[in-house]
Amino acid sequence: MTVATSPALGVRDLNVRIPTPSGELHAVRGVNFDLRPGEVLGLVGESGSGKSVTLRALLNLHRPPIKVSGTIAYQGLDLLSLPESRLRTVRGGQISMIFQEPMTALNPVLTVGEQIRENLREHRRLTGKAAVERAAELLDLVGIPSARARLTDYPHQFSGGMRQRAMIAIALASEPQILLADEPTTALDVTIQDQILRLILRLREQLGMSVILVTHDLGVVAQTCDRVAVMYGGKLVETAEVSELFQQPRHAYTLGLLRSLPGGGARRLPLLPIPGAPPNLLHLPEGCPFAPRCTYQTPACVNGEPPLIPITTSRHSACVHHAELPAPQQVTG
Repeated sequence: MTVATSPALGVRDLNVRIPTPSGELHAVRGVNFDLRPGEVLGLVGESGSGKSVTLRALLNLHRPPIKVSGTIAYQGLDLLSLPESRLRTVRGGQISMIFQEPMTALNPVLTVGEQIRENLREHRRLTGKAAVERAAELLDLVGIPSARARLTDYPHQFSGGMRQRAMIAIALASEPQILLADEPTTALDVTIQDQILRLILRLREQLGMSVILVTHDLGVVAQTCDRVAVMYGGKLVETAEVSELFQQPRHAYTLGLLRSLPGGGARRLPLLPIPGAPPNLLHLPEGCPFAPRCTYQTPACVNGEPPLIPITTSRHSACVHHAELPAPQQVTG
C-alpha cells in the first residue's frame, strides 16, 4: 500500500504583475504545481517565459510595486502571507536559492568565508571557530581545493565555476529542505557544468533536499531531473515525468523544443527550429499563446486560452491537440 505524502511545496494560482511604462506586464499567470519531497523538478522554457520570476516569487523576493498573489504552501504556512520577520527564518534557512549569476549575487567587498559565516550565524547560530570550521567544510564539500585558505579570498579571485560552487556552499550552509537553483550552470563550460549538476544531485541525496532547477537546456533536464514543468508565456503548458516527456510530449511547444535538439546515434536528423519569437506579455495573442508559432494550429486554438488539465495520472497539458502530436523522432518534410 502506497502512503500519500504531502508536497514539500505547494504552489496555487501564482501571479506576478510588473508595472511598466507601457502597462502592466503579467509575467507569471496562474501557475500551479507541487514539489514532491526529495525530487528534482525541472522548470524549462525559452528566455522570457517567466521561469526566474516564478522562482523568486516562491521566496517572496519581489518588492512593490511588483504585485505577487496566490498561495505558496510550505509546512502549513503560506509564504506569501507571512510577515517579513517570520519569512526571514524560512528564506535562506529552510529554503535556499542559487542565483543565476554569482558575480552579481556575491558581495564583492566581503570575503567568501564571511559570506558563508553570515548564513551560519543567521540560521545555524554558529560563530567563532565553529563557524570557520563549518565554512571550510562547506567549501570542501562543493569541491573547492585548499578550502580553508580560500575562505579569505574575495569573489573576484575565484573562477566562474568556483564562484558558482561558493554560491552553492552559501545556499547549503543552513542545510535547507528545499533548494531553488536558477540556471546554476549558465555560462560555464560543459565540464564544469557536469560537475555542478553532479554535485547538486549528490547533495540532494546526502541532505534529503527537494530541488527546483530552472534551465532552458533540455539536456540538463534529462541528466538531472525526475519531473519537468514546461513554461511558455508566463504559464505552465505541460508537466510530466522526464521519461514520459522525452518519449511523447503532449504540448506542441514541448515537441518544438525537443525537435530543435541535436540527437545522438548513427541516424542523423535535421533540426527543426521553432519559427517566430516568444510572445510579448504586454500583448498576448488570443487563445493559446503558442498558436502563432504552432504548425498544429486550428481555429480551436484561438477560442480561449486552453487550461492546464490532467491527461493521465502523472501529466498535465494545456494543448488542444495533445492527443494528436507525434513523437519527437517522427520528422516530416
